[in-house]
Amino acid sequence: MNQCFRNFFNFTLLIAPFLWTDIAFSDTFPSKPMRLVVPYGPGGVGDLSARIVAQKMSETLSQPIVIDNRPGAGLIPGTDFLAKSEPDGYTLGIVGNGQTLGNTLFRNLPFDITKDFTHVSTIGFFDIAIVVNSSSNINSVQDLINLANRNPGQLNAGSINIGSTQNLAAELFKSTIKADFTIVPFKSSGEVISAVIGKNIDFGVEILTPLLGPLKGNSLKPIVLMGRKRFPALPNVPTMSESGFSGFEASSWNGISASARTPKDVIEKLNKAVLYALNNNEVRVKLLDLGIEPKGSSSEEMRDLISSDVKKWKVIIENAKIEKQ
Repeated sequence: MNQCFRNFFNFTLLIAPFLWTDIAFSDTFPSKPMRLVVPYGPGGVGDLSARIVAQKMSETLSQPIVIDNRPGAGLIPGTDFLAKSEPDGYTLGIVGNGQTLGNTLFRNLPFDITKDFTHVSTIGFFDIAIVVNSSSNINSVQDLINLANRNPGQLNAGSINIGSTQNLAAELFKSTIKADFTIVPFKSSGEVISAVIGKNIDFGVEILTPLLGPLKGNSLKPIVLMGRKRFPALPNVPTMSESGFSGFEASSWNGISASARTPKDVIEKLNKAVLYALNNNEVRVKLLDLGIEPKGSSSEEMRDLISSDVKKWKVIIENAKIEKQ
């Protein structure tokens, strides 16, 4: 019996430092500044949304959150840096549908978006709209379908580069309405908008952020939104589901993640900080002004969203015969 007690006592001494470290870490996190890796360049809507939310998160966490922009092709440099960071919650990163597209678009990714991360929460959804020139006779999805059917193969739709969310949303729209039109890729959102305004293309497929100005200036006319519900700033514009295509949804979104094996209690603290930020009226107004619907989630909900997005976009990419890079 004494020998058993001594063995148990020795074992307890052996593991005690690790137990104490876990308890102490949980109680004191965060105890130093944190980093939020943004896989985009500064100034874009993805970067701005990250900064808005991070600033408010820092208030409840009582630690500054430093934005670390690491742009690169396919969002790979920043996302790979996040995947290989210490699983301690001090390095976070922006993850979203861009990485779910990359899961199919790129052959040899150095990370697996479905396995190499622990997710904190979604931040917001970037709705996609179909717009036409303000003088166009197209006023609804049905108008567009009728025009395409009368002129098979003659209509041109604009989106940014092949493989982008907007481009794939256009592909999904094309296959859903079963109409024959050509999708023309442009290098930037500005070029798409200019082409629609200049009547060089028949309609454009773009996220709301760059469209809000031209829509307010009446140089563009919105036909339909591709998200799950109407956007507050455009209350009279219907969704695809409301236009007769039940279940249709195509939107861009982003969220905050950490590397795999980050402790659950740390993720829970971070999740509360994100939800605190997104429930703040000032934050919500700023995001809505950028064309972003603020929407948080649980860690599990974000994981499931990534999994479903990977499957959905894989089918669309393969049907569009987009070559892997």
